[in-house]
Amino acid sequence: MSVISNEVLLKSHETYHSPDRIINNAKISSENYLKLYKKSISDPEEFWGDIAEKELFWFKKFDSVLEWNYPNYKWFEGGKINICYNCLDRHIKNGKRNKVAYIYTNENSQEIKITYGELFESVSRFANGLKSLGIKKGDRVTINMAQTIEQVIAVLACARIGAIHSVVFGGFAPHALKLRIEDAQSKLVITSTWTQRRGKKIMIKSIVDEAVDSLGYNVDIIVAQRDGDNLELIENEYDFHKLMSGSSPECEAEWMDSEDPLFILYTSGTTGKPKGILHTSAGYNLFTHFTSKTVFDLQDDDIYWCTADIGWITGHSYLVYGPLSNGATSLIVEGAPDYPNPARWWSIIEKYRVNILYTAPTAIRLFMKYGIEYPAKHDLKSLRILGTVGEPINPEAWIWYYENIGNKNCAVVDTWWQTETGGHMIATLPAVSQKPGKAGLPFFGIEPKIVDKEGNDVPVNTVGLLVVKSTWPSALRTCWGEPERYNKYWKEINGYYFAGDLATIDEDGYIMILGRSDDVLNVSGHRIGTAEVESALITHHYVAEAAVIGKPHEIKGESIKAFVVLKDNAVIDKHLVNDIKFRVRRELGSIGVPDEIEFVDKLHKTRSGKIMRRVYKAKELGMDVGDLSTIED
Repeated sequence: MSVISNEVLLKSHETYHSPDRIINNAKISSENYLKLYKKSISDPEEFWGDIAEKELFWFKKFDSVLEWNYPNYKWFEGGKINICYNCLDRHIKNGKRNKVAYIYTNENSQEIKITYGELFESVSRFANGLKSLGIKKGDRVTINMAQTIEQVIAVLACARIGAIHSVVFGGFAPHALKLRIEDAQSKLVITSTWTQRRGKKIMIKSIVDEAVDSLGYNVDIIVAQRDGDNLELIENEYDFHKLMSGSSPECEAEWMDSEDPLFILYTSGTTGKPKGILHTSAGYNLFTHFTSKTVFDLQDDDIYWCTADIGWITGHSYLVYGPLSNGATSLIVEGAPDYPNPARWWSIIEKYRVNILYTAPTAIRLFMKYGIEYPAKHDLKSLRILGTVGEPINPEAWIWYYENIGNKNCAVVDTWWQTETGGHMIATLPAVSQKPGKAGLPFFGIEPKIVDKEGNDVPVNTVGLLVVKSTWPSALRTCWGEPERYNKYWKEINGYYFAGDLATIDEDGYIMILGRSDDVLNVSGHRIGTAEVESALITHHYVAEAAVIGKPHEIKGESIKAFVVLKDNAVIDKHLVNDIKFRVRRELGSIGVPDEIEFVDKLHKTRSGKIMRRVYKAKELGMDVGDLSTIED
């Protein structure tokens, strides 16, 4: 493994201390972090068992904390719980009925507020509506909606009755949506008529219609109509709000076994087919609850804003379940971050006096490009915690965020985790000193290591593979219908959970994430498999073969470049390039469209036929291509 460059090391060795206002009031001090971390590693069962008992409501207490039969595990066996109950009922019984749960706003500055009591009633009504359509515990429900309060209602209603939700990001094309509906064998799809981005309506319902039309079986569809829409619904379609208004506001929460499935969330892998990551009820509830509480240092009167879409794991864990389980007030913002102008986010923070902002480095770099004059015009003094998620943050962006958004008076909390982990794995708590560009220190119960391919520790400040020793409560339980893909996480490097990321660790134990070690791209914080993009490319009638790589990009982190072999009768011109890009957009969605397409006569492959993407990447970045002994020719 190579040694990280001195320039990056220099910047990432700078240490920033949180201001006294954070250190003096933090739920967990720097000293307590060290003490609790040691306990969480030496006796994880006592550590997590104690927190589970104190922090969550159980219909029936668990018999054991952990059953660990490598590579499989079960947490809180024998316990009966419901995450929706912990997100709503528990707070209402504790006097928070009239506390605001969500403030929604959009590009037109429209505003909707919903209290915990109102959300509880809406969820109960919608849950009864789902039951009236025959949806029951264990059934799969696909949710493909606009970023609205209705989407939260749909998610929580599924959890309340034990239906397994599968939320699909609204930017996917019909074919990609169909794959996910089909793989989960969903009985129902919940959608919105449209969403708005950059002042334009994007018709979500038509994408759902196209996806469902090509399914090999029939599904029901619930449609949330918006702002005076009056679609004529056909026989298997139901109006979201009418279904709610016609249902009882009382719906008992289903008693769920601790290990009962909660949701499937599809994520890109190294093959063309996305993986359905399965998370279960109790461990996920506990881990998202406790990470939200401690990493964001949530206070009762905080206004919290996670900018992620609910269609990604960050939205699941830190816009829905984690904050609600803590009784927090959250913002939901629909639309683009810089529309109608580049000051949009800063005006929202000023208007709602936001205390915690959790966003992606992509967004930070976008605002860096616009310049400091936009945030400088707004009062951002309410901010206390700045978080980052989704991809490694470069030290320059970290410092810009700290100085210009936090005014050098906030803690910057970088977080490393994955769809598979369910919650934060590496994150420097607000009262602990931070280092720019470094995710930081391990969360409680997490024992990360940086190793070589044989599982041996590498020296400090040397690039290696990030692995995790043992399990944690919110770890994925399987890949839906594909246990062999799950096993690979624990068998790639025997005895460890293999994250697939490259990283370094310094002499203080701070970890820096450097990117993926496999064929997964990270574009604007979204994971996209190279094989998914290649599969979409070769559906074009003139494309014979394709290879895809990621290139560094100053805003998106990575951009996509495709190397394409054409069939003999193709004519290369700008129309062909645009047509190929359009085809990818149609098959996969806009997030998978290559920024560059280069036409080549043939692809570099091994003798066994595997595309050598590393050769293309090395050439593109002006690096040594390495060992070519296995190349086909």
